[in-house]
Amino acid sequence: MRTSYDLKVIESCFACPVRHEGFLCDLSPKALGALDAISSRATYPKGALLFVEGQPPCGVFILCSGRVKLSASSADGKTMILRVTEPGEVVGMPETISGQPYNGTAEVLEPAQASFIPRDRFLRFLVQHGEVALRIAQLLSNIYHHTCQEVRSLGLSRSSSQKLAKFLLDWVNRPSLGYRDGHVTLTLTHEEIAQMINASRETVTRLLTQLKKDRVIQTRGAKMIVRNRKALEELAG
Repeated sequence: MRTSYDLKVIESCFACPVRHEGFLCDLSPKALGALDAISSRATYPKGALLFVEGQPPCGVFILCSGRVKLSASSADGKTMILRVTEPGEVVGMPETISGQPYNGTAEVLEPAQASFIPRDRFLRFLVQHGEVALRIAQLLSNIYHHTCQEVRSLGLSRSSSQKLAKFLLDWVNRPSLGYRDGHVTLTLTHEEIAQMINASRETVTRLLTQLKKDRVIQTRGAKMIVRNRKALEELAG
């Protein structure tokens, strides 16, 4: 079945055509069945908010399809994108486990489907299934590792051009984006890229224009083609 967003609806974890390894999708049949039983599925249009920064944690969202950006804002309105989650990831997990307010706002980047699990049911599920608790510990460790890499990249990069090059290399290395033959779908706007690398939109636009002029990349709508990966890697340091 497809929705008005031309999104194929996944009826259950067992019926999912794409089981994402390393997440909660490839649990044992018993644990996966228990997870399925406490989940409620919904589809979301682009721009929908799953939760907002500072909100008490209501539960977790397991992303079945689409992508979600997590962003934080300052008192003066400046926004920084913390990360972009991929299908299979669990959104809102650290806060749901700790009981602390959500650290960021989760906004849907493209039509998506997610399974929601209320906090009390999710915590009870972890107590009842040891293998899931271990998997959650591994996922939290991955989030911590990714966060450290992002902080290191932002803090130690010498220039905006170096940060942009690192961002583009990270983007083309994501298997879920279908990178092949040098092509990748870059759905983020220049403003959103700027929010990820802590730069201005004008700076991102200028740097991307220069990369195209130097024939390092080429863009065709939302498609980006890496024409000279070696040059991009040299820029990233």
